[in-house]
Amino acid sequence: MSTFIAIARLLFSSLLVVLPACGTSGTSYSNRIADNGHDVLYSKAQAKDGSARFECRASDSGACHYTLFPEACAGKRDCRLAPLRRFAVARGGSRQVDGLDAFQPCVSTHAGALGADCQPAPARTE
Repeated sequence: MSTFIAIARLLFSSLLVVLPACGTSGTSYSNRIADNGHDVLYSKAQAKDGSARFECRASDSGACHYTLFPEACAGKRDCRLAPLRRFAVARGGSRQVDGLDAFQPCVSTHAGALGADCQPAPARTE
């Protein structure tokens, strides 16, 4: 019985070393707006090592419109930092974007400007 326990410990400790290598690292983002079971907008993104893949799984307008803000702006309506990127991905398509470090994505069914809080940006008055 003690041999069985020793073997089990050896196998278990080896498994603990392998498990972190098998996991997916990086950051995942998911945005979904549904209405009565219908996806008005469904977007997924996976970011890792300065690169991100954006998938537009559903959009009533035919495209997901992305605005990427610096992570320091996340959720702050009054953030004065400019967006890092703006682009659209057609429904059912995906796009790989390289050269991204810490960012916060905002996604919409429309191309209008978004603030860092992911709400429509107020119209500028000058």
